[in-house]
Amino acid sequence: MSTPFYVSPQQAMADRAEYARKGIARGRSLVVLQFADGIVFVGENPSRALHKFSEIYDRIGFAAAGKYNEYENLRIGGVRYADLRGYTYDRGDVTARGLANVYAQTLGTIFSSNAEKPYEVELVVAEVGDEAEGDQIYRLPHDGSIVDEHGSVAVGGNAEMISGFLDQRHRDGMTLAEALQLAVQALSREPNGGEREIPAERLEVAVLDRTRPQQRKFKRIVGRQLSRLLESGSGSGAGAAEGDGSEESSSSEDAEE
Repeated sequence: MSTPFYVSPQQAMADRAEYARKGIARGRSLVVLQFADGIVFVGENPSRALHKFSEIYDRIGFAAAGKYNEYENLRIGGVRYADLRGYTYDRGDVTARGLANVYAQTLGTIFSSNAEKPYEVELVVAEVGDEAEGDQIYRLPHDGSIVDEHGSVAVGGNAEMISGFLDQRHRDGMTLAEALQLAVQALSREPNGGEREIPAERLEVAVLDRTRPQQRKFKRIVGRQLSRLLESGSGSGAGAAEGDGSEESSSSEDAEE
C-alpha cells in the first residue's frame, strides 16, 4: 500500500495564499483616497455594468479587486447584513468596522477551509464621517485579516508600487479634482517605470461626499463631470460630485444588478 502524500499545515496555507495572490494580481488595480470632503474611489474599468465600487449603506462604500463573481457575492451579503441591522436596531448601528468584521470572518473561514479554494479577492470598506477625522478605511486581503488604512490605499494588480507612489504624494485637504488626478497618475504607472494613458471612458469613479445634504453619501461620477475634473487641475469637492454627468446608486442589490 502506498504512503499518503503529506503536506504540512504551514505549507498548505502558504500554497493557498500564493494561489489567491496570483489571482488578485491578474486584476486591474484600484485606489481609495481621502480628500477634503470625503473619500474617492478610482479604478480602471472598461465595463459600464460590472462595477468595482458600490454603495453598501448610507455612509459606507465597497471596493474590490479580483474575481467578479466572488466579490459580488460578498457585496450582496454586505448589503443584506447592513439592511437587516439597520432595520432591526438603528441606521447608526451600521458601521464600516462592523461590516469589515463580517467580511473578515467570511474570508478567514473560506481561506482556512480545505473544502474549497480561497477567494481571489481583496476588499476595501470605507465610511465617511461628519469630519475628516471620522473617516474610516479598512483593507481586507484574501485571508480575512483587517488592515486599518489612512489617507490612501491600493489593491489588486500593481498595488505595492501604486501604494508607494500615493504615500509620497497624497496629502490631507486635497480637492476632489486633485485627488482624482493623483489616483489616475498612480494607476497609469507601469512596473517598468513608464506611464500609460487611461482615457476617462475607461475609468470608474465614485465618491462618499460628506457635504451632500442627502442621508446617502455615495455618488458615481461619470460623463462630462468626470472629464471636467480630469482636465481642471482643481475642484470644489462638494459641488464636483453633484454636477452634470453623475448618476445615483442604489443601496439595494436589486438596483445594482
